[in-house]
Amino acid sequence: MILQDLHTHTVYCDGQNTPEDMVRAAIEKGMSRIGFSGHCYTFFDTSYCMSEDGVKEYCAEIAALKEKYRGQIEILCGVEQDYYATASTAPFDYVIGSVHYVRAGEEYLPVDESEQTLLRGVKKHFGGDFYAFAERYFAVVGDVLAKTNADIIGHFDLISKFNEGGRLFDERHPRYVAAYQAAIDKLLPYGKPFEVNTGAISRGYRTHPYPSRAMLEYIAEKGGSVILSGDSHSKDALCCAFEKWYAACQKIGVNVVWDV
Repeated sequence: MILQDLHTHTVYCDGQNTPEDMVRAAIEKGMSRIGFSGHCYTFFDTSYCMSEDGVKEYCAEIAALKEKYRGQIEILCGVEQDYYATASTAPFDYVIGSVHYVRAGEEYLPVDESEQTLLRGVKKHFGGDFYAFAERYFAVVGDVLAKTNADIIGHFDLISKFNEGGRLFDERHPRYVAAYQAAIDKLLPYGKPFEVNTGAISRGYRTHPYPSRAMLEYIAEKGGSVILSGDSHSKDALCCAFEKWYAACQKIGVNVVWDV
């Protein structure tokens, strides 16, 4: 296993630490590579993302850190590009393509902000039908690579963030299964890896990474690949539970990759 984390967030968006704090922690952990993936500017919701000026400052600081720590650790400057964002991804070493919202009319419904916000949105726009919501969500996810031209597919089943133990809906329901399998089938031909994202584990929401085991088994069956990701919003969360889930991926039989 290569000790690296390419999904990290800093004070430039909704992370807790500076980029240099993250780099120093990565070196202390013995990591060979760290990739920064600040949330891109999203014009319709600026509560969590980098500002337009912040993106320029972020790129400049990461470039300086690459030089400062050259020979100690490899540093990459990436971005987490939301499906609905319009900002350019040209300045970055790599792109994580993610869906954080479902657009309903003129409203962008955040799927991972809070359980209360999610419940209100599903009730208001989908009549409380979580499977209709999931069908809309996975239809968008299935298009995320075409829209963002990303190198990595971010937290594929983010809508399950608050569904530990099936509290909100049954992830084995035929409509849910059909929706996610259709999205996986649409994404597989691009040859890009799905994240095995442990971010919700480090923040106490889930005991399993995204995507679910059933999804990982389907990806493995179809010959897809995955990449380990911490979605680290603090230096302490870097590479959270990677050894455990790398072993789990090997047991499932899904191909783990390290480069993008």
